[in-house]
Amino acid sequence: MIRLIWLGCLAYLTVGLGQLVVGAVMEPMVGAYGVQYGDGGQLVMNQFLGGLAGTLFAPWLMRTLGRRALLLGAMTVMAAAEIVYTLAPPWGAMLVLGPVAGFGFGITETVVGSFIIGSAGERGNVAMSRVEVSFGVGALLMPFVGALLIDIDRWRLAFGVVGVLAVITVVLWASLWPTILNAAPVGATQVGADGNKRHASVRLPLLGTGPARWVLIACAVFFFLYVGFEMSYAHYLPTLLVQEGSITEATAALALGVYWGAMTIGRLYAGHLADRIGSTSYLLSMCGIAALAFILMGFFGSAAPMFVLAAVAGLAMSGMFAIALVFANRYAPGMTERTTSLLIACGLFGGAVLPKLAGWSLDALGGDVTRWLLAGFALLLLAVAAAASAASRKAARAAARLAA
Repeated sequence: MIRLIWLGCLAYLTVGLGQLVVGAVMEPMVGAYGVQYGDGGQLVMNQFLGGLAGTLFAPWLMRTLGRRALLLGAMTVMAAAEIVYTLAPPWGAMLVLGPVAGFGFGITETVVGSFIIGSAGERGNVAMSRVEVSFGVGALLMPFVGALLIDIDRWRLAFGVVGVLAVITVVLWASLWPTILNAAPVGATQVGADGNKRHASVRLPLLGTGPARWVLIACAVFFFLYVGFEMSYAHYLPTLLVQEGSITEATAALALGVYWGAMTIGRLYAGHLADRIGSTSYLLSMCGIAALAFILMGFFGSAAPMFVLAAVAGLAMSGMFAIALVFANRYAPGMTERTTSLLIACGLFGGAVLPKLAGWSLDALGGDVTRWLLAGFALLLLAVAAAASAASRKAARAAARLAA
């Protein structure tokens, strides 16, 4: 299990770098290609649509190709796409490569996530939080790498950094494949929210059955909003700061470092905190803090308060993904791979759509309106978390009546 977690951390580190590299170099990339921010948002959208396809097909491909072949193949595709990005292809080729890179990212994130959740059992919150720390480290490092490369006018090498790390990840997974994954199918037997054991051989509806279905529907919407919201903010935070004035592109890119640094610190403690106060209480409180931070950003758009509020938002949002993923899987026993795939797919769909909307807002309406758009996303996320909490209480009462 320890080997699986370490290899999972390496894979999520690579995915974290890869998903944030476009945002880290957005300003010079848009200028170099002579395109608009909406076009940059299109590249982000294409990458996430590729990730969506990879995530949706991951369970079927896993059954067809096997876990090892699928994961290693996805990482290889991811590495190849990032290396080609480095070679300065035309903008049209960049847009074509986006779905290819995203396909590799999507499969890697989904497959590794299902491995961790299925193998960790009741320790799922802590295990997934540890792996998510690595995603945060990757996202934290990329703005600093991007800022350094922007300063020396070598911003394209940021893609090469991701490509080389992806190659290293493939080699280590191939040579150190965890034996725990050869023992039994991930999620073959799980304990559900009702306390009963169920087996993956029983074909259950995609969104579960009974009251638990509404928990999964709410979680699907939550993931759509969360990932889209997070990626919108991460990709356009430097641009929002540059448009405000009196700050360079390289310095603005460091704001992402503040955000992801807070994310990384928060993820060190998120799993333990969620276990202590409960998953629903954790999600509601963190969504509330994030909403407040983004509302304040709407009022204060200058560099100093934006840096401080970026740190607050990062701490609040740090554990949402991992805790919500484990929380949802408890209401879909025996379906770890399918549920993980569905929820990450919803997140990737949000990651494709909402940054495109944010990019359009920057082009057409400006930074002030875009900050309030992000605040609106945060409030919607809080509302959906409240709906998921209410649905989970209803499902728990239904399970208690059945047990009686």
